[in-house]
Amino acid sequence: MTAARAADPLALGAWVIHCDGSAWPNPGRMGLGAVLTGPDGTVQHQISEATTFTGCNNEAELRALMLALQWLAQQGIATSTQVHVFSDNSVLVEQLGSHPTAPITRLATLFGEARKALRRFPQARVLWIPRHRNGAADTLARAALGLAPKAATPQSQTIKKRRRR
Repeated sequence: MTAARAADPLALGAWVIHCDGSAWPNPGRMGLGAVLTGPDGTVQHQISEATTFTGCNNEAELRALMLALQWLAQQGIATSTQVHVFSDNSVLVEQLGSHPTAPITRLATLFGEARKALRRFPQARVLWIPRHRNGAADTLARAALGLAPKAATPQSQTIKKRRRR
């Protein structure tokens, strides 16, 4: 059983997607990352892909999710099981949740496509998780852009940035 699966008992018996996106600079080139874990708790597929166009980090995260959903559909999984999506991007979670906030105009069409893709599954949930629990997807997104993984920060510790004078 994966650490993410153990941390979220709701995901037992479901496909789990951890998705993340990176834009460097922001907006800039986009890297997409996702880890797809099967109902048995084993990683079945990973995505690490750079786009050929530019966008913001919210768009990158959304596109990573859409690639993961597309992979599930290509495997014939879309009509047979529930899916739990985990993201550390609050914009994505709010837009795809049960009570979406005001849409981001530039990304409205893309969010509409993601909602349509999620509706193909009998039960799909999009849940927010803290950044430190989404490290594998983040590493894949950053690797797609040739960036090193972010340094790990212990859960109970925050890093304070110094102000320049």
